[in-house]
Amino acid sequence: MNQGKPTPRKDYRKQESQRAQESACLSKKFPELKSLTVEFGYFGREGQSRNRQIKYTVNPDHAKSVFRLDCPNAECVCGDFDLSDALTQAVAARQPTVTGELNCQGWISKTAIDQTHCHNILRYKLSLEYGILSGN
Repeated sequence: MNQGKPTPRKDYRKQESQRAQESACLSKKFPELKSLTVEFGYFGREGQSRNRQIKYTVNPDHAKSVFRLDCPNAECVCGDFDLSDALTQAVAARQPTVTGELNCQGWISKTAIDQTHCHNILRYKLSLEYGILSGN
């Protein structure tokens, strides 16, 4: 299959996809995590207009511990949203719910690299359920 000419966007997405695929499954990294539901919405740069709202339940046995979402800007280079740290902190503190907001730090397009950041916004809510800790 012809993948087309390499671009900064394709190269970055390939690298990030590989990083996620090589990470441990959530159930291996966080054995106490029994379920995770993710709700998120993509918003424009000003945070006023919502582009999409998505809610789904993650399967900890198959989902990877590098937990990232693509930026909705089809021209964004080196951006996207990584929720791995938020998830790690939530599990460490055994929080049942975490909400937050991330700004895309990528470039708005390949012609704007080193000039204009994308700054699309991701607002998210992680709902976590835990099992009983063993050894207590």
